[in-house]
Amino acid sequence: MADPISIAEQGYFFVGGHYEEHPDGRFLTGQMYVEFQIPAQRTKALPIVMFSGGGQSGLNYTGTPDGREGWRQFFLRAGYAVYVIDQPSRARSPHQRETGDQTRTPVRRVQQQFTAPELYKLWPQAELHTQWPGEGVEGDPVFDQFMSQNFPSLASFPRQQELNRDAGAALLDRIGPAILLTHSQSGTFGWLIADARPELVKAIVAMEPSGPPVFDNVTKGAPDWFEDGPFTKPYGLTAPPLTYDPPLASPQDLRFVRQDKPEAPDRVRCWEQAEPARKLAHLQNIPVLVVEAEASYHAPYDHCTVRYLRQAGVMKTTYIRLADLGIHGNGHMLMLEKNNAEIAEVARKWLEETLG
Repeated sequence: MADPISIAEQGYFFVGGHYEEHPDGRFLTGQMYVEFQIPAQRTKALPIVMFSGGGQSGLNYTGTPDGREGWRQFFLRAGYAVYVIDQPSRARSPHQRETGDQTRTPVRRVQQQFTAPELYKLWPQAELHTQWPGEGVEGDPVFDQFMSQNFPSLASFPRQQELNRDAGAALLDRIGPAILLTHSQSGTFGWLIADARPELVKAIVAMEPSGPPVFDNVTKGAPDWFEDGPFTKPYGLTAPPLTYDPPLASPQDLRFVRQDKPEAPDRVRCWEQAEPARKLAHLQNIPVLVVEAEASYHAPYDHCTVRYLRQAGVMKTTYIRLADLGIHGNGHMLMLEKNNAEIAEVARKWLEETLG
């Protein structure tokens, strides 16, 4: 058992949001819940802000469905102050109907994408999945715990990006310079917050960030495996605007081309900018770590996000495929799987080497 963590300060607050008038009254909407802990043995000046992905909340980082410690505890022990958020209109950040309709994630999709992809084999790497702590299907106690912590999300992903950009920027305005740790859907929030507050974002740890660039990817099983989904990222990595150099008069100024062939048979053909590529003006000096799991549905395309970042001038981008480090069998929910501490150590080591 790990030693107890001594906490010097903890609490919560809300940031962001605005008031709107409606027929039944005036409401505050778009606010974001933030929970923080500062260890007594704090050795790192920069705090870590943890953003969860689609349908998830800060619970992803405070523990696991089978009762182990989460990444919050890991990084507190490593000497960091940790801020864990709930996205606007999700979990402890109350939903107001004026922000849009909500959607839910059904059991089958959770099993396919997160907990038991090896049973469905919708992408080539899915059969390698071994790290979920349990059977990963309905009725298994660990799965039922995980399913219990899935929350409805706003139906509009572009709106989610806007709300999290604005609330995330407000958070940094309050706490100062920080490291952003993003996962999945919230990967877009990391790029947008860094674009809005480049002087306050000192590093981004992007765990399988939302991708691939430009078009979504649809996994459909053998033999064809992949096809393009909707055109969801007109700014390459996001739906809301990013700052490019030369500047864009409209998103149509960005021209995209596709690789002639994939880098490997189990990978998609990447979309990227036509040359000469515009640069992501506000992200160029920010260190970025992109982590890819071996068996995740991101395994076919996270390299495309890395290619896009580097082509756009974000040259301080480090790309780690966990399998290359001998860390095998992980699916998309890295922070909840059996070897979550081993993966957190990869991020801790990179932060130590990059920021000191």
